[in-house]
Amino acid sequence: MERVEIKVRDNGPYKVTGPVTIIDADGNEFELPDDGRPVALCRCGGSSTKPFCDTTHKRNGFDACERAQRLAGREQAR
Repeated sequence: MERVEIKVRDNGPYKVTGPVTIIDADGNEFELPDDGRPVALCRCGGSSTKPFCDTTHKRNGFDACERAQRLAGREQAR
C-alpha cells in the first residue's frame, strides 16, 4: 500500500501526497485529481476554496510559528 505523507509548509498549507480521501462535515467526498499530484490544504483560514489552499496565506500575513515537537516519554506515531 502506498504511504501518505503530510508535510507542514512554513507559513503555508499542509501538502498531502499519496492516496487520500477528503470528506466534508456533511460526509460528502471532495473530488481530487487522480494523476498523483499532491493536494494543498489551507491552514490560514482565508482560502476561498477551503479546504484547499488558494495561496491567500501569501497575502494575509499568515504566520504559523508552531513546530512539531516530541513530547517526553511518548513515541512518534507511525
